Amino acid sequence: MPVRGEAGAGPDAHAHTGAPGTGPEAAGPEAAGPETAGPAPRATDPAPAAGTVLHTLDGGVSWITLNRPEAMNAVTWDQRERIIALLAEASADPAVRAVVLTATGRGFCAGADLRGTPAPDRERVPGDVARTIRLGAQRLIAAVLDCEKPVIAAVNGTAAGIGAHLAFACDLVLAADTATFIEVFVRRGLVPDGGGAYLLPRLVGPQRTKELMFFGDALTAADAERLGLVNRTVPAGELEALAKEWAGRLAAGPTRALALTKQLVNSSLDGDRATAFAAEAAAQEINMTTRDANEGVTSFVERRPPTYEGR
Repeated sequence: MPVRGEAGAGPDAHAHTGAPGTGPEAAGPEAAGPETAGPAPRATDPAPAAGTVLHTLDGGVSWITLNRPEAMNAVTWDQRERIIALLAEASADPAVRAVVLTATGRGFCAGADLRGTPAPDRERVPGDVARTIRLGAQRLIAAVLDCEKPVIAAVNGTAAGIGAHLAFACDLVLAADTATFIEVFVRRGLVPDGGGAYLLPRLVGPQRTKELMFFGDALTAADAERLGLVNRTVPAGELEALAKEWAGRLAAGPTRALALTKQLVNSSLDGDRATAFAAEAAAQEINMTTRDANEGVTSFVERRPPTYEGR
């Protein structure tokens, strides 16, 4: 990907809930993220978040790259907070027109890594786990869903547990043909978190969701595309080029119209028809005040290609 920057911290004895193995099934996310695992020991992030979450702005596209390949990009507390902050910045920055979320190495995100999780200062009591989920994994997924710019996942390798949900929350999902998706929670006797039981039924229906979550089998990129979880599967060497192409097209589009469209589609299955129609009318009303909407209409009348500014 076009993100080049400081390398990760090198091999470390990361406090992952299962060390990476040699194949997709052994990729170790076993992603009992900090939301469901017991209290973590006090420790520091294996590398500064700025080095393990790389960021560049290129042609209106914000590239966010997980960069802990030695840990299959299992995400730490600090990394999660940086991703959330970068997505919030993308929403607020008119210079950002699209976002690509990707990773280095052979893993996209192998779940949650506990190394960077702040240690509790007391014994866990009822309510702590639910609160941690709300403030942790659910905030991360919500940050993607609520980002006001279209977000593309360029899945370069294994996406497991919260890593899979991070990809599925994106607006468009591109995957290398070597990538795999694993609803790994059942392998550790856990309930899926990070919005999985919200996202998957809306993407593939309840029966397919139960199959994936009940068995925890690795899903190939080709099968994920067939089910509708992935938009395109390409050879690994072509993933970057396709992500650049799609992100470039989005960055040249009517940004506010895309944001409103994203909002309408994401909420469409949560309400009734009257609510959806009212939201659609309100979105159209808001959008017609933008420069890009006026440019789109004017360019049609003048029979020329539109030039959108993202405003």
